[in-house]
Amino acid sequence: MSAPAYSALDLGGVFNLSSPTSDIAVPITLPGDVHSALLAADRLPDPYYGENEKTVMWVGETAWNVERDFTATAADIEGYLTLTLAEVDCIATILLNGEIIAKTQNSFVRNDIDVTGKVRVGENTLRIEFDITPDVAKARADAHPFPIPFTKNYQTNGLKGIHMNFVRKAACHAGWDWGICLMPIGVYGTMSLRKSRLARQDSVQVDQAHGQHSVELAIKTHLFAFAHGEVEIEHSIDGQTITDKVVVNKGDNVVTHNLTIHNPKLWWPAGQGAQPLYELVTNLEGEKTTRKIGLRKLEWVIEKDEIDHTFKCRINGRDITMMGANWIPADAIPSRITPAVIRDLLDSAKAANMNMLRIWGGGQYEPDYFYDLCDELGILLWHDFMFACMSYPSDRPFLDNVRTEITQQIRRLSHHAAIALWCGDNEVIGSLGWYEETKAAPERYVANYDRLNSMLGNIVEDEDPIRRFWPSSPSMGYLDFSDGWHADTRGDTHYWDVWHSAKSFEAYRTVNPRFASEFGFQSFTSMNVIETFTEPKDRNPSSPVMENHQRNAGGNARILETMTRYFRFPRDFDQMVFLSQIQQGLAIKTAIEYWRSTKPRCMGTLYWQINDIWPVASWSSLDYGGQWKLLQYMAKRFFLPVNVVAVPEHDVVLKNSRGTPVEGAPPDRIVFKGINDTARPVSVALEIRAVKIGGGDRVVSSTNAAIGPDAALALASVDFADLAEDEFLFFSWKDASGKLLGENDYFPKPYKAYELVTPTVTAEWSERDGAPLLTLATDKPALFVTASVDLPGYFSDNALTLLPGRKTELTFTPRHGATASVTALSASLKLRTLADTF
Repeated sequence: MSAPAYSALDLGGVFNLSSPTSDIAVPITLPGDVHSALLAADRLPDPYYGENEKTVMWVGETAWNVERDFTATAADIEGYLTLTLAEVDCIATILLNGEIIAKTQNSFVRNDIDVTGKVRVGENTLRIEFDITPDVAKARADAHPFPIPFTKNYQTNGLKGIHMNFVRKAACHAGWDWGICLMPIGVYGTMSLRKSRLARQDSVQVDQAHGQHSVELAIKTHLFAFAHGEVEIEHSIDGQTITDKVVVNKGDNVVTHNLTIHNPKLWWPAGQGAQPLYELVTNLEGEKTTRKIGLRKLEWVIEKDEIDHTFKCRINGRDITMMGANWIPADAIPSRITPAVIRDLLDSAKAANMNMLRIWGGGQYEPDYFYDLCDELGILLWHDFMFACMSYPSDRPFLDNVRTEITQQIRRLSHHAAIALWCGDNEVIGSLGWYEETKAAPERYVANYDRLNSMLGNIVEDEDPIRRFWPSSPSMGYLDFSDGWHADTRGDTHYWDVWHSAKSFEAYRTVNPRFASEFGFQSFTSMNVIETFTEPKDRNPSSPVMENHQRNAGGNARILETMTRYFRFPRDFDQMVFLSQIQQGLAIKTAIEYWRSTKPRCMGTLYWQINDIWPVASWSSLDYGGQWKLLQYMAKRFFLPVNVVAVPEHDVVLKNSRGTPVEGAPPDRIVFKGINDTARPVSVALEIRAVKIGGGDRVVSSTNAAIGPDAALALASVDFADLAEDEFLFFSWKDASGKLLGENDYFPKPYKAYELVTPTVTAEWSERDGAPLLTLATDKPALFVTASVDLPGYFSDNALTLLPGRKTELTFTPRHGATASVTALSASLKLRTLADTF
């Protein structure tokens, strides 16, 4: 190729931050955000501490300016120049050397601004003036020809709410029913002055056509040319190189090259095979970009069956159950979202046997490294577009703005093996039944919805035709605007009755979804996290600080009310926090174990939610900062690829006068279902014991069974009448070589009904292969035995049922680069059990 003509001048770095309405003048590092700059300058208290949220709200209600000088050489500006500013948040005016060169409207887009002839040799000044987003949003809402209400999730803790449906930034920046309202301002993506000889790269997409022993790649390069002419482009992958001279016209150009990879190494989701990645290097006259390509054939199989319609993900010819959780932004303060933070969270997802996350529509499109990591780890992504829980405008300026956003994002991301599905929104069609305005004129708001939703589907069809577009979550399917929340015969389901309607955990077994994409139950965040935002006097579930760190109306009361159904009331606040995490895990365990047992009816379970955006009581399985809550440990078990679960069955379902099942009615039998989510048949030896709560046990069933690939079947059953009042069931299963694959239990009655004994749990530390090993034993049955240490990391298991005469070995995986030694771990080891809680 000819000598490189491309160069890029990084414009990130230290800017001056000021406001036209205050005397603040402090440095700000961009990419970054205003809150981080004010914190660094000691002009802001920690927003996450106490009730400081209320005292820092002025930041999002203030106009801000950032400015810096940069030096350009003659070589930097000899050619056509593009100023690229990505993720400008949100309504801003861009000035170069005092001249307005652009106005931004959308934090989800990459702004490529032609500044040819506007950059000087020597000193230049780049300035960004941010408008006050809440004010802009309100003005737009007021001017709209009919009312479009914003989500009630903004009104938690008495917040006045912001019309976020009229601006394009992360909806949860204004708060949510788990989120703080900060309304961050800043620039989070690329800030670069790019020099091109004639044209620049805008995106590279890769479509895959799979044959029997080969994959044909269609490499589609989007170029922007500043003038008519000829450019040279080169693609290299798998030892093959394509070089081509291409005639381009002024404006947007698309060039497609085809290339075949023979005997491809296929990419599989986590737990199903390897994740080989092929490196694709694209070179446009010195502008080099690199992408990692995973070769896999992915289809969503939605076809009529004896129930209604299937909804399942077929990868490389296999129907694979999706197991995972919903993902929200990793922090409410954007500068704190770093590759290290994201890797830590995604590593924890994979460690818990997850193979899919759902990027939720009230958050954001994640940075490139997020998707690279998902490709590497084998984590598939159900990807919502960024619309959630409220209607949006459908006038032409709004649609044009969104068209740019969606087109850019699909072109940026579609080469990733991890992207499994594009979904139009989160709960927008369902939200039409939530607001007085939308309920009063449903036809208008359905028509309004369809304008936007249809455009989204058409863009996917044009830009990424090999991927499925799903209109909404939940949804019954194409052009079906009916209630998909509780229908369980097709599409995806959001089942929230156990939390929002306070139904029993057993209610999860009354619905039979095809794909459960959202459901959850709250707990308090862990005690050591609570200590970071409270004083001792605040550590009470109804203190103002604890209620400020609970964004769902009545959430703390619901946690406690549920606790009294299943457990004896805890003796202090610390035990209450621990118990709340036990019951959260039990709720989701009940749902997922049952739904997985119905395979192939249910082919996906994604609970709400894996992570937190700040320290808060929520539905998450990881604390803010990534520490494992008990739900995360239980998820590792209930997402085991080869699993055995207990399902209570009734010969006759007792119903009350309203026709709903009577909660707590004892089952006739407990059926043990074996689940195999691997591609190979497995043989399991299952042993079921009836254990007296005070000690002593008996074997009630012992069986060997073969479970076919990708199958679930009944292995054994135990009659409920054969169990004594003080007995519960403990069962374990081994493979053909005698290796223990898993353990589980089933309690016929609420835990509060048992007279728990206080066990003596012993812990011994040793080393195996140079790594610390913790061995636990007990003299009496011990429930929810949980080990914790001060070192960041997680044990191989936790919240365990221990029986006398059986030793359990735990390993420890450190996080954040910590070094785990027996000395360091043993010094802070803490053990607790259910019997300690009251």
